[in-house]
Amino acid sequence: MKNLRLFRVLMLLFVGILWAAGHSQAQDAAKEKPSPAATTTGKIGKATVTVAYSSPAVKGRTIWGGLVPYGQVWRAGANEATTFTTDQPLTVQGKALPAGTYALFVIPTEKQWTIIFNKTAKQWGAFKYDEKQDALRVMATPRKASSMAERLVYEVTPQGLILRWENQEVLVALK
Repeated sequence: MKNLRLFRVLMLLFVGILWAAGHSQAQDAAKEKPSPAATTTGKIGKATVTVAYSSPAVKGRTIWGGLVPYGQVWRAGANEATTFTTDQPLTVQGKALPAGTYALFVIPTEKQWTIIFNKTAKQWGAFKYDEKQDALRVMATPRKASSMAERLVYEVTPQGLILRWENQEVLVALK
């Protein structure tokens, strides 16, 4: 009987230690995530637009033409490809985009950025990006931001979608 009681106490102690170790590791992982998930939502006319992305930090690095090379497809965030969802058809820079969820990619250059809405919304980064799956490509002009943005941020405004990071921002007109 004493052996059974000792066994139960040891098992409870073991389970408690495992729970505590797992719980502390989960909290540490959430605190240390270098590019936390973020979402922004707004209205463009009757349409609800949502952008889901991972938000990397500058951390003293040169972003445009450095970490994000000019002339190459970029996932417009970190980790999984950034997604752009609209529940109503929109015009983007004057071109039609049906309602749906898209992967949002960007090809930045110093003077013009290509903004890409790709039909394959769920994908990791831009590693398997397929131009044949593009629903829409438009051009937008970057500009110097009014202040430094340490983390990548998206904002949905009545005029459109703003991508802001480091010392630049780009407005993509939506109607």
